Amino acid sequence: MQKKLAIKIDVDTDRGTRIGVPNLLKLFAELDIPATFLFSLGPDNTGRAIKRIFRPGFLKKVSRSSVVSIYGIRTLLNGTLLPGPHIGKRNQKIIQAAYEAGHEVGIHCYDHIRWQDGLAKMTKSEVFAEFEKARTEFQRIFGFKAGTAGAAGWQANALSLAAYDEAELTYASDARGVFPFYPRVNETTFKTLQIPTNLPTLDELLGRPEYPLENLTEHYLNSLVTHVTNTFTTHAEIEGMKYLSWFTDFLLKAKAANIQFVKGEDIAKEALANPENIPVCELVQGEMDGRSGLMAVQKI
Repeated sequence: MQKKLAIKIDVDTDRGTRIGVPNLLKLFAELDIPATFLFSLGPDNTGRAIKRIFRPGFLKKVSRSSVVSIYGIRTLLNGTLLPGPHIGKRNQKIIQAAYEAGHEVGIHCYDHIRWQDGLAKMTKSEVFAEFEKARTEFQRIFGFKAGTAGAAGWQANALSLAAYDEAELTYASDARGVFPFYPRVNETTFKTLQIPTNLPTLDELLGRPEYPLENLTEHYLNSLVTHVTNTFTTHAEIEGMKYLSWFTDFLLKAKAANIQFVKGEDIAKEALANPENIPVCELVQGEMDGRSGLMAVQKI
């Protein structure tokens, strides 16, 4: 069977939108590869992530992935010493260009830091209001409702899943896991299909002696399976900028290996054609190797 690969791009920052997204659009056009872009649509308050310094494993990850060289000093001051630029309003044409190029587009978040660092403490009304801000901005930019979302930092819980159900999304991609599923939390099963990321992200492997950069393309290609569609979450700030050359090499070798590239909506369409075959799995809070903090994980 032919291996399938979905490339999901999380766009976290203003800089990633301005520079990383055009770089990726040019690359995908040259290689004729479809992808799914999930956009942060509100203020870029990346500098407020400094609070994560107290999170176990955060400093180790920062030292491995060279955060300053990836995000730039200006971005790391946004929301603290500098005002956070509004990503959607400042970069509307660039964001629209992804859809115009034939890619799938969806919501990553409104305020990345607020969602990633604050979801667990939000009330229901706060969660619904925050997601509604993202939906409203998405509608303003594209002129149609968002059909998909993938949460910042893989942060999802019963309240965010309820907001997705109310928004009638086709699917979401919040979790780390293996295969598409309907999520269940606290005995409640939600109706929005989850398509989890089932490959490690590049920043989870960078800088680790057991994963030298020159071997990562081979590592990823060897990790692809045939029994499910492989979902690879990338970042406009990483694969679209500092590691664009590596990403280009990976995509070229994947195409040479006859990997079929698809969008997230293609995976959803295939799964939803037979909804009775979609399993219900618990969505729990767990850890991932190479990443700090807890996140949504599919329990199998």
